[in-house]
Parts: sequence; C-alpha cells; structure tokens
Amino acid sequence: MESLFQHFRKDEQPFIEQVTGWMIDVEDRYTPKLTDFLDPRQRFIVTSVIGSGDIQMAASGLFEDAERQRVLLYPSYYEPQKEDFQITVFDLNYPTKFVTLQHPDILGSMMSIGLDRSKFGDIRIDGQQIQIAVADEVSSYLQANFTTAAKVKVHLEEAASEESFIKVAEDWTEESHTVSSLRLDTVISSVYNISRQKASALINGGKVKVNWTVQEQPSFELNESDMVSSRGYGRVKMIEIEGRTKKDKIRLLVGRLETTK
Repeated sequence: MESLFQHFRKDEQPFIEQVTGWMIDVEDRYTPKLTDFLDPRQRFIVTSVIGSGDIQMAASGLFEDAERQRVLLYPSYYEPQKEDFQITVFDLNYPTKFVTLQHPDILGSMMSIGLDRSKFGDIRIDGQQIQIAVADEVSSYLQANFTTAAKVKVHLEEAASEESFIKVAEDWTEESHTVSSLRLDTVISSVYNISRQKASALINGGKVKVNWTVQEQPSFELNESDMVSSRGYGRVKMIEIEGRTKKDKIRLLVGRLETTK
C-alpha cells in the first residue's frame, strides 16, 4: 500500500484504500463489484491500483466518450454486459420559451433533493435539449422528486434509444507557456492571461478544480497530467513539463479544451 501511496497525492489516499477494499470484495466473493460514477482521475487511480492481476475492470457512462463513468471490477471468468452498469439516461423536458437551463441549474437542483453527485453521470446540453445519466438505484426517486430547476417545472422521461443520446466532440489545442513555478495561481494566470491576483481570487472563491475536485489553495503544486478547470475559463490539461530555460523558468506544454457539439 505504501508503495502505491507514493505515486499519488496525500488527499487521494482514502480513495486508494477504498479501491483496495473493492478488490478484496471481488476476490473474497468472486463476484463483480459496481461502483458509483467516477471521474477520469478516479478511474486512473482504479486502473493503477488493480494493476495486471486477476481482477479486471470495465467502465461505462452510456454516453459516447462519457466523462463520468461507473466502473465494474470483476473476476477473470466474468464477461461484462451493458446491463451490468445499471445506468438510465433521461431527457429533461421543460418550458424552453421561459428560460434556458444551464449545467449549474440542473446540478444544483438535483443535489438539493438529497442526491449525491456520485449517483449521476454526465449532464449533456445541446441547445435546449438536455440529457442526464443516472444510476438505476436512484432513477425512480429522481423522476418523482426532481420537478423544478431555476424556478421552472421540469419533467424527466427516459431517452428513447442510444441513437438519441447527445454527442459532444472535444477540440483540444496545445499551447506552450513559460512560468516561474508550478503553483496553481501562477499557471492559470499564465494560461488564462489574467493577473496573479485575479487567479488567486478565482481559486479562493472555489471556482477552480484540479482533477475534478475544488482546490482553494493558490500555492497548490501542479503535476503532469493534471486537469484544471476554472468556471468561465474552460479546461486545461498539463501535458508535459518540458524543462527549464536559461533563466530557470519552467517550460510547460498544456492543452486547452474548446467544446463543440
């Protein structure tokens, strides 16, 4: 366990221990184990923890290229089926002539009825069409209780077929930056071309996530492969630390995400 911990941040250790517990479950019971929805960083940790042993891993969020997916850990004899992931995709219907719902409206309303974020996957929006992936075990509860968002009435209806699922194409562009350190505030100041003071205000205001988790420490040190998202500024992936300049600055290759539907 200690050898695993050294490859990850301290705040990720409880999740590593949880994954280890799942593995023990699968080994002891010799039956599959289905997780809640996990973000890409969590799935990377699961992959790292299970290694190349007898336990296998499969993941699905039903949507094509889903960001949030449920993971199935299973013994080598087992052959996973689509139904094993127990996910329902709903169309969210609402009076579009009165309001245009945004991602925060939907997320906030769903969590206000007592649902944990881990019980639903991607929320996809294409104009006025909205779809939500939900764990089967809470789908009936959600349908019955999720009735308003942004002060308008909403109604969930199971999506007719996979052909009707909203598809999202991601367009990443690469950029090179030179920074004095890998502090979070320093990097996003450079990448977003904003002042260090404004970068710190975004972080302190809870508007910046690192690897899908809110990070409120401006001095937080970034590493290669980290994903940074800032509300209103989009996403940045730390692709490579390319070395140092003659003046001892850090050369950084990042990816910027532009989303198109």
